Amino acid sequence: MSRDAYSPRVSVDDGTLEGRLRDGVASFLGVPYAAPPFGPNRMRPPQPVVPWRGVRDAGRMGPTVPKGDYPLAFRRLFPEVEIEGEECLNLNVWTPDPGASGLPVLVWIHGGSFVNGSNSVAAYDGSAFARSGVVCVAINYRLAAEGFLFLDDGAANLGLQDQVAALEWVRDNISAFGGDPGNVTVAGESAGGMSIATLLAMPSATGLFARAVTQSGAAAHTLTPEQGLTVSSLLAEALGAPVTRDAIAAVPLDRLVHAAAELVVEVQTNADPAKWGSLALSKLPFAPVVDGTVLPVHPLDAARAGTSAPVPLLTGWNRDENRLVLVPTNMLDAIDEPTLLAAAGAYGLGPEAMETYRAARPGASPGDLLAAVTTDWFYAVPALRYAEARTAGGAGPTWVYRFDHLEPTDNHGLGACHATEVPFVFRTEDHDSVRALIGDHPSPTAATTAHEAWVSFAREGTPGWEPYDTTRRPTALIAEKLCVVDDPAPDERHAWDGIR
Repeated sequence: MSRDAYSPRVSVDDGTLEGRLRDGVASFLGVPYAAPPFGPNRMRPPQPVVPWRGVRDAGRMGPTVPKGDYPLAFRRLFPEVEIEGEECLNLNVWTPDPGASGLPVLVWIHGGSFVNGSNSVAAYDGSAFARSGVVCVAINYRLAAEGFLFLDDGAANLGLQDQVAALEWVRDNISAFGGDPGNVTVAGESAGGMSIATLLAMPSATGLFARAVTQSGAAAHTLTPEQGLTVSSLLAEALGAPVTRDAIAAVPLDRLVHAAAELVVEVQTNADPAKWGSLALSKLPFAPVVDGTVLPVHPLDAARAGTSAPVPLLTGWNRDENRLVLVPTNMLDAIDEPTLLAAAGAYGLGPEAMETYRAARPGASPGDLLAAVTTDWFYAVPALRYAEARTAGGAGPTWVYRFDHLEPTDNHGLGACHATEVPFVFRTEDHDSVRALIGDHPSPTAATTAHEAWVSFAREGTPGWEPYDTTRRPTALIAEKLCVVDDPAPDERHAWDGIR
């Protein structure tokens, strides 16, 4: 085989790329979609790439954006990747054949609470999608203060603007990799899923994708301008700087990253409601802000009003989401009955509602019950409310799933917790980096089931079961097999009526 066969080349708007061919998949890594966000571009909307001369090597992952590390309890579960360099607004492309045409495209937006993560995480390797005939793209975007600092100064939601710039790059260039720019599915998990709910309500994202997937992240997790200003004031106070963009941008980058990470640790582990207000419950100090321009209205309101993008949506959550928070921190076994009732009350549930949860889980500990309640508050109920809003607003068909694979005995008590579905969807379940999260014996059958549903949605526009409606409420429970159940846990769903 010639060298060019091992190192395929494609031409995009900004120049020629040389990728790598392995096991029938051509990859092009670290491709810039916007200029480096430093110097005069610091804390500004994304700027165009300066075209390069000659052939650019796209054989290795590109730089990661400035970010801190995960809190200590979660670092072994989510190994961070740190790659130095200024061209951090980059993306990776995996394709079965750069010479093809009309292939479906899936664009992945990573999670990480808007403060962590990157497209170079091993679990996001898109090779399996390419082998299934889908061109896969994974993007970076600015995080924490660099991406989501809100000062009400006309430069809001820079991280979301990065995502739009990446989608514009896909629109303009993906045909060079065999992809169809008219058949793009945007998918994301956690903060990535929350991002997609906002993209659906953003005028600047109109027409950039044909389908959407929100995994464990729906339309509830945005900030009001007042909340955004609270966070920026607390950040400026920690930095000892005025609450202005120029003053905060003048702080050395490492110090800014550290201060933002410290705020996240505080709000997620020891948030004083008097200081943080409602953010003490949501735990997300950096997130999309409904600023009135980039994001004109709340994504849920846009769906209800029928003004969000009318594209098919796949949305869902994992059965044991919040065991991720309670198990690694050793909090699960420390929860007693008074603590459970007080915590449930803070989220709006009284003793009668807790009896509903208890009746469905005979023998469950107070910690297990709190995990179920907070899973619903953070993930399940927002996904269902979003599906209901889209149905009411005529925003397009919506499919709902719940990922049920993995029992707590499979992975050190975590079960089907937050982010466990990702390596199954990507068929990266055998990678060493995901062992701590999903255990040593993940089911390849479950991986095939999940992956094929996502491939079907990207390729055909349906994951393989009936769309959601508010009468039957069909929901796919995904494990080794896919089982469709009408309205699972209706009593628990009703417990949140008027609350969430």
